Amino acid sequence: MGFLIDSTVFIFAEKNRLPPDRLVAAIGERFGDVELALSVMSAGELLHGCWRADTPARRARRDDFVEAVLGAVPVLPVTLSIMRLCAGIDARLSPKGEKLPVSDLVIGCTALAGGHGVVTGNPRHFDRIPGLVVKRFP
Repeated sequence: MGFLIDSTVFIFAEKNRLPPDRLVAAIGERFGDVELALSVMSAGELLHGCWRADTPARRARRDDFVEAVLGAVPVLPVTLSIMRLCAGIDARLSPKGEKLPVSDLVIGCTALAGGHGVVTGNPRHFDRIPGLVVKRFP
């Protein structure tokens, strides 16, 4: 089993000036030598954060950081089978009042579909996805 890294972990690293390669090494030290990737949804969240920067200098730093992330960690696509999984899980959780943000649902289902878990700084949404292994980082 490998892990998809949620954008919250990359945001933590960027704020703490931890380069992506050192972040990947730190995750490996904590959880063992496992395959790491990120969902294209997480890539979109990170790119969105670049555009929301409040200064050109901050945007340039974020752009550099995100491009380093995208070069260091494989990005997994969203497929029709992943969306079918999302639809089924959402249909089961919503009537119970357990609606999840679409982005977290897609990230979690991308992990499930590939037999992976999720490493996140915010496990409360991912913990509600049945069968998903969730690890907190940092």
